Formats: sequence, C-alpha cells, structure tokens
Amino acid sequence: MLGALPVSEVRGAIPAALAMKMSPQSALMWAVLGNSMIIAPALFLLEPISRRLRNFGFWRRFFDWLFEKAREKGDVVQRYESLGLMIFVAIPLPMTGAWSGCVAASLFRIKFRYAFAAIFLGVVIAAIIVMVVSLFTYNTASAILR
Repeated sequence: MLGALPVSEVRGAIPAALAMKMSPQSALMWAVLGNSMIIAPALFLLEPISRRLRNFGFWRRFFDWLFEKAREKGDVVQRYESLGLMIFVAIPLPMTGAWSGCVAASLFRIKFRYAFAAIFLGVVIAAIIVMVVSLFTYNTASAILR
C-alpha cells in the first residue's frame, strides 16, 4: 500500500518492507506492484478530473501548484519526452516518482502507451536503486553496530 501513495511510493515502501523483515525480493516486487497500479488510472483520469475540479477555488490552486511543480522539474521530460519521463521517474528523489511522472505526462501530452511504459520502467529503476541503497545502509549499520 505504501508503494501506491503519492508521498512514499517505492522510496518509502522498500525501506518499510525491509524493516518489517520482508525478503528483498518480496519488498521489491510489492513496492513496484503498488507503485505501478496507479499509473494507468492516473494517466487516464488526471486530465478530466483536474479540469472539473478547477471550477472550485481550492482545487484550482492545488492543480495550478501541482502543474507548476511538474513544469519546473520537467525540463528533461519536455526535452526528451518518453526517455526523459523514464529518467525523471527513475531518480529516487521527492517529487519525481510515478505520481509526478503521470502529472508530467499529462502536462506535456505524452501518449498513453509511451507514458505508461516510461513511467513503469522508471518505477522499476527507482525501486532497484532504493533497494541497493537500503540494503547497503542496513548492512553497513549492522556491521558498525556489531
């Protein structure tokens, strides 16, 4: 479930799963699955939902803020389209995951099939990076504490 949330995504799901003594393979699989299950619905629904909700002041301000953040961080997406979208999602930093990737794909009008593939591959790459860093950190901390 943590993998599906916009704030944690794979960046929070993997360390949490490892802390709960889940195997690295299971942690990776469930985090990628959780983060990936939001891609298609977000790509299909973001545009029509944001368009309707913009009629209300709070939501207009929220979506203006959201799209502005995506525009600020979306230089690589705008320049390289699908490849840029994959790189954008793959970088395991705040505001660069699948949710932000869906916003960027919508903002820069990347076709669904290309956006879905790029975001999914970005999620897999980010999950592998987070897993390697998490295992390295855990093993280093364990060695120091022995």
